[in-house]
Amino acid sequence: MAKIIDGRAVSLKVKDSVKNEIAENKLDVSLAVVIVGDNSASRIYVNNKKKACEYCGIISHEYALPESTSEDELLQLVEALNNDDKINGILVQLPLPKHINENRIIERISPIKDVDAFHAENVGKIMIGNYSFLPCTPAGVMELIHSTGVLVKGKECVVIGRSNIVGKPMAMLLLHEDATVTICHSKTENLAEVCSRADVLVSAVGIAEFVKPEMVKQGAVVIDVGMNRNADGKLCGDVCFDEVEKKASFITPVPGGVGPMTIAMLMKNTLMARKIQK
Repeated sequence: MAKIIDGRAVSLKVKDSVKNEIAENKLDVSLAVVIVGDNSASRIYVNNKKKACEYCGIISHEYALPESTSEDELLQLVEALNNDDKINGILVQLPLPKHINENRIIERISPIKDVDAFHAENVGKIMIGNYSFLPCTPAGVMELIHSTGVLVKGKECVVIGRSNIVGKPMAMLLLHEDATVTICHSKTENLAEVCSRADVLVSAVGIAEFVKPEMVKQGAVVIDVGMNRNADGKLCGDVCFDEVEKKASFITPVPGGVGPMTIAMLMKNTLMARKIQK
């Protein structure tokens, strides 16, 4: 039976570290969060980020814009935040309305204020291992793996999913710690066989209960990035938790696993942004 990796406990340690550094050094740290439209999931995320900022002593500025906001208007706001010395981090909550090109917005954010680490310059730095910011979810996953005491060096690690936000950077972070990494996706042949070789399995595919026990090696570390609803409407991850828990050595729950880590790493990135700028 697997040990449960408590994402809330690990995230609290990260937030406490940020909180203590800000308090001890009497730092003014600020984060601007921009939300466009009234997406209910985005609103929940933004509210949770505001609560985390308050806990850590980070000043939070929210810019809630109507659905009808044009791309040019959003670009103008981002440029104004880039030029505001009182703003250390800028986060534009995704997804944006369909009439706005997300890539254009991301590329306009100053790389030294890009606390999501989505800008091409920051992505390139992750590739070569010379980075200041890491995408929050993959960075949070690494913290969870570290909390188990398992070293990924030399281990076979499989990432299911190849998104720019999670899958690709996740693979790079594992590679930077000397893991042997395979990225799987919808075109992967013999997917179950590939996954069953993994000492560490990270699923970020976004399909409810996609990872079955036959896809998991006995004693593997299983990290579930998914946040889905099953046929009964119950919140669940990518992993069939009850069955996989019996085979894994460590496993993250949903909720309470990766989710809290994403926001904790955002706080860490915002503090890092302030250090870089000052």
